[in-house]
Amino acid sequence: MDYSKYETVIGLEVHAQLLTESKLFCSDSAAFGGAPNTHISPITMAHPGTLPRMNKKAAEYAIKLGLACHCAIEKDNYFARKNYFYPDLPKGYQVSQHTAPICNGGYVRITTDAGTRDIKLNRIHLEEDAGKLLHDQDPSYSYVDLNRAGVPLVEIVSEPDMHTSEEAYQYLTELRRLVRYLGVCDGNMEEGSMRCDANISIRLKGATTLGTKVEVKNMNSIRNVKRAIELEVKRQVELLETGGTIVQETRSFDAATGTSFSMRSKEEANDYRYFPEPDLAPFHLSDDFINAIRATLPALPEELIQKYITQYNLPEYDARVICDDKATADYFEALIATTSQYKAAANWLLGPVKSYLNDKGADITAFPLPPATLAKLIALVDSGKVSFSIASSRILPEMISDPAEPLEIATRLNLIQDNNADNIAPIIDEVLAKYPDKVAAYRGGKKGLLALFVGEVMKASKGKADPRLTNELLAEKLKG
Repeated sequence: MDYSKYETVIGLEVHAQLLTESKLFCSDSAAFGGAPNTHISPITMAHPGTLPRMNKKAAEYAIKLGLACHCAIEKDNYFARKNYFYPDLPKGYQVSQHTAPICNGGYVRITTDAGTRDIKLNRIHLEEDAGKLLHDQDPSYSYVDLNRAGVPLVEIVSEPDMHTSEEAYQYLTELRRLVRYLGVCDGNMEEGSMRCDANISIRLKGATTLGTKVEVKNMNSIRNVKRAIELEVKRQVELLETGGTIVQETRSFDAATGTSFSMRSKEEANDYRYFPEPDLAPFHLSDDFINAIRATLPALPEELIQKYITQYNLPEYDARVICDDKATADYFEALIATTSQYKAAANWLLGPVKSYLNDKGADITAFPLPPATLAKLIALVDSGKVSFSIASSRILPEMISDPAEPLEIATRLNLIQDNNADNIAPIIDEVLAKYPDKVAAYRGGKKGLLALFVGEVMKASKGKADPRLTNELLAEKLKG
């Protein structure tokens, strides 16, 4: 089977639930959870005579995301009816901006092993969510929960501009990071607040026309989107290579078995009979309104990464890991506001602090020490009074359980580092006398043995010997 002669073309449609308190066209709660059919009203239920009213905050959030994605903001907007029947769609149609998106064009920048590139967007538009069918409540019937019906969504539609599952993975990772930084969506795919459909086709390398696309649905994690794309590409190549024909269809991905199955033939846009929503007036966005939203944009990941690399001289890896999560970046920002030891601050955050959080299965918001307190511990290490090892293994746990000053804890536990050469020199002599063969090997060229001697001195001094001074004294004595 010759996979190498084909090029994969991928476009992603991502639905993100907006973090508004109420639904898109009524005051019903948009909160996740709640007993079935408790976040509803006659408007959500589409009772005759009820009229929708636009949620201004939803429009603000859509614009915010559009600006972050470098989109052109459409000033004159209207909603349309997208007609199709589904049991969890009370009105029998969905109110959407599909025909007139609030955000046009734009891009999302991604980084893979192949380098950095911009994934082009087609549009971002507002629409209402449907309800949810529950198939596991009864052996004979499916139940309908309308709590989610009417919750505001943005649909982020990329161009068919990705060519590998890894690009799709990085695109979704970056998009989720963006919505979380902006505070417009929690990005939780497991709870369905961010959902992705993948349009996948293949064509011979060098071809300019797109192949027949297949849409894959029901993927509840970014990793499963990657798996589903790889599966579908393999299926399409094998189909063509064995003389088959790819048909335009919608398929469902089963994460448990790693397989997919056909759901239905794909509808075309005219099947939905779009027409302007008569119960909602068109709305105009002024320059002042858009600029006011632009002014609220936080520093976004790429901007912070560049700042950490260029201004604070952090390695790119450190900068990217810190910026993976907005809460971690916020903590780091507060930390470096109280210390100029930028690399040390990053080391603490990505080392001892991260280890503590991993052990607790928590994120940075659960870390008990405020940034200013951690900065005092960093300053104590920088002063040479304690080593990083002692500070992280002995003092940090004590500070977490006892909110005392780090110097006070170090003094009480007798951890203050000894930087008196007269005290350290005899310990060094004992260590070197203990390992004459290693001393000879060091002097014979095995300079890596210095770490062994330092470790033995630190052990003999119960960690109190100043490592820098220990290294200097050892190097001098080993000249022999």
